Amino acid sequence: MADKPSVLFVCVHNAGRSQMAAAWLTYLAGDRVEVRSAGSSPGDQVNPAAVEAMAEVGIDISQESPKLLTVDAVRESDVCITMGCGDTCPVFPGKRYLDWKLDDPAGQGVEAVRPIRDEIKVLVEGLITEIATARPDATA
Repeated sequence: MADKPSVLFVCVHNAGRSQMAAAWLTYLAGDRVEVRSAGSSPGDQVNPAAVEAMAEVGIDISQESPKLLTVDAVRESDVCITMGCGDTCPVFPGKRYLDWKLDDPAGQGVEAVRPIRDEIKVLVEGLITEIATARPDATA
């Protein structure tokens, strides 16, 4: 999959922010970007408020499940983005590491999750622009 960039979104439980970010990137970039998400201590399920908030914008994440962060997931990704949750990824040379400071939707209702969802969308749109600029050979 070296012909397209790969992005890994990481948060502790992989149940809210990282799931929404992965869904936005998949939705907005389609198959132009390989998308992964994971957590250092995955939850039992995706946050129901995150599922509801994403459904409101036409994106279904109800079938997603939290995944464990592995060294291989980091190694195979070009960009690793933590979600302001204090998680750290193993560091490999040549990778790009970002930390997006986002409120934690855990335990929040959908009203509190909507602004987080919207902020993630803006960040993902910026990321897509950066990836396209960094890889002029990538199809837009």
